[in-house]
Amino acid sequence: MPSKTLKKYLDDNNIKYITINHSEAYTAQEIAASAHIKGDEFAKTVILKIDGKMVMAVLPASYKIDFKNLVHLGLGENIRLANEMEFKDKFPECEVGAMPPFGNLYNIEVYTAESLMRDKVIAFNSGTHKELIKMKTEDFVRLVEPEIFQFSKKTMV
Repeated sequence: MPSKTLKKYLDDNNIKYITINHSEAYTAQEIAASAHIKGDEFAKTVILKIDGKMVMAVLPASYKIDFKNLVHLGLGENIRLANEMEFKDKFPECEVGAMPPFGNLYNIEVYTAESLMRDKVIAFNSGTHKELIKMKTEDFVRLVEPEIFQFSKKTMV
């Protein structure tokens, strides 16, 4: 079941979505494969520290963050992945590493990769390692209001 906060938020905003149960998986690529979703269409949530501030980066499962580009874009000088100990308490209803890309529900700024905006539907973890949510990308953007720019690059497959 999706986190109660996320489910209530989607329901309160009359968002149509579906939940998909899948076998337990921990990496975004494993989850996408388990649910038969292309890696380019599954959104992974990555927590970054930018000059000491925690932010949420949302990008396709088959992409990786381009840290040099984040610096080039002027987002900060000291940019790194946050470790689990730094963010695990920020998402109390979620399993660590399965946070949905709704940083706005947790008072965390959200950056979304342009490459995720190519599809009409977005899929992402619902707060557990066994379930995901699919919904319209336009609804995601309307609810989350992320900053959208290109900060990721495709990984070699």
